[in-house]
Amino acid sequence: MKRVTIVKSIVTILFVLAVVIVLPVAHADQGNQETRVTFSQPVQIPGRVLPAGTYVFELPNEANDHFVVRIFNADRSMLVATLLTISAERSKVTDNTVFGLAERGSAQPEAIVTWFYPGETVGHEFVYPKQMQQELASAKQFTVVAGK
Repeated sequence: MKRVTIVKSIVTILFVLAVVIVLPVAHADQGNQETRVTFSQPVQIPGRVLPAGTYVFELPNEANDHFVVRIFNADRSMLVATLLTISAERSKVTDNTVFGLAERGSAQPEAIVTWFYPGETVGHEFVYPKQMQQELASAKQFTVVAGK
């Protein structure tokens, strides 16, 4: 009888420890806003053009660094870019990732201007050099809704 009580107590303690240890990991995607996206055409980001393909966008885990966006290749084996952003706001929350893009003419790829994580009204506006910022501000902008 005592042995059964001791075993139940140990199992309960192990369960509580497992929940306490695993719980923060379960929310890691929301904290770093990890987003996997596939572009069917090349897209402009500050400083370079991303070829068509799959990329992972994420924020650093440190809350103070959420003005930085890191872009990795599809399998996360290579850091493609580390970019500065400023806060961007939208009025409507969606359940999906939303990218704001700017058309730049047929000879140039569309430029990623903003990125919003699902369920968020505050997102990330990419910081481009001043001359390009002016070009993008006058360009036709549109949004693309991606999967979660």
